[in-house]
Amino acid sequence: MNSSLIFDFDGTIADTLAEGLAIYDDIALEKGYRKIGPQDLAELRALDTTKLFKHLGIPKHKVPFLIAKALSRIKARIRELPLIEGMEEVLPQLREHANCFGILTSNAVENVESFLEAHGLRDLFTFISTTSKLTGKAKHLRAIARTFSLRKKEVFYIGDEIRDLRAAHKARINAIAVTWGFNNEQSLAKEEPRYLVHTPAELLEVVAKHS
Repeated sequence: MNSSLIFDFDGTIADTLAEGLAIYDDIALEKGYRKIGPQDLAELRALDTTKLFKHLGIPKHKVPFLIAKALSRIKARIRELPLIEGMEEVLPQLREHANCFGILTSNAVENVESFLEAHGLRDLFTFISTTSKLTGKAKHLRAIARTFSLRKKEVFYIGDEIRDLRAAHKARINAIAVTWGFNNEQSLAKEEPRYLVHTPAELLEVVAKHS
């Protein structure tokens, strides 16, 4: 067990996309932002965070407020939301291959705790860490590596968004892109992750090679 695995949460472990879109559209209606229709999603999945908010007409200084409001609203439903298909079976097996097993997310720790407890998975994880800044994950990844005395070449950050991969590169750790979340495969591949996987079973195969 040499690898250290750190996961993003939304779109990587938890299937929160549909709920997140519904919450966003409610807020957009209240605040006059551009709503996201089914026909828009394919285009949006190719954008990084900065371009996404610009496309939606959301001023940069309004983003923290929007995120805080969305996280507050998702709290009421978080325990009812599903896992990404296949993760329930794969996560315990991944844990067997890792000496450190954690989550770094932009969601609230309380939400993540509630979700994992509802699915009987909380005990698998060494830590849950959060950052309120959408572009602040690199700093936290470096801090996690220091806190747990991890060797960066053995650390993998697993995420579904362009910003996850950029954070891993900036922190000089390995990036694993998963294609079942928000950003599409083509946009993720452009960020040159160490691995790009299409299913939780494929993720397990990749991690097993490094144990």
